[in-house]
Amino acid sequence: MKGLSWDRKGWVHLGPVESYLQWLIIANLILFAVDTLPQLSSATRHFLDLAETVSVIIFSIEFVVRVSLSRPPRGYLFSFYGIVDLLAIVPFYLGLGFDTRSLRVFRLFRLLRAFKLARHNLALDRLQRALEIARPEVTLFGIVTAIILYLASVGIYFFENAAQPEVFASVFHSLWWAIVTLTTVGYGDAVPQTAGGRILTGIVLIIGMGIVAVPTSIFTAALSRARSEQEKGELAERGEESGSAAAKSEHSMDE
Repeated sequence: MKGLSWDRKGWVHLGPVESYLQWLIIANLILFAVDTLPQLSSATRHFLDLAETVSVIIFSIEFVVRVSLSRPPRGYLFSFYGIVDLLAIVPFYLGLGFDTRSLRVFRLFRLLRAFKLARHNLALDRLQRALEIARPEVTLFGIVTAIILYLASVGIYFFENAAQPEVFASVFHSLWWAIVTLTTVGYGDAVPQTAGGRILTGIVLIIGMGIVAVPTSIFTAALSRARSEQEKGELAERGEESGSAAAKSEHSMDE
């Protein structure tokens, strides 16, 4: 079929149709927000219901086409985007047989259509790849951060429990202070009064500035690597396309 192409995973790309689907997703997100407005007229409600029906029909056709044309179909069906596509339309069909007005949670599945935008953006593809690259470092960073939070909670409980037993009643109560202090937010609802508590707060704040900087550098390096890999892949694909075109040209000349 004209305009169709397949990536290295075997997933089909719908060509110019992708851009129309992207605008349809954005329109659906806007209509979802409009649907939450109070005192909407019956005409507006009817329009929103009609728009939802038309959108689901289009998304259903898209889902069937992507599954049937992907190689293999099961690979796309059980992928992240395949599951998102399915969950984005299932609540509508469930509503045909059940009264989902009492199950408002089903309406939230419509928000999954926002994730469909990721498929249409190369930058988001790079972000996904960057997350995969940075996963080991981010996991280690998360473990270290959890340890720091626990130690800070224990420390502030030791210093402040006697002075403020209501605010720092336990290590678990103190964990909230540790989180807002380490992230340098500081809501001010839990303020240390003792000298030891204030010294500990200063130390945690200094560590918190580093906590913010470390993941930034990790993701920056991962994004740079992901961009480099993507550019190399594009160059390789162009080389393969030019090579196949040259082979076809030589074959036609021989005939």
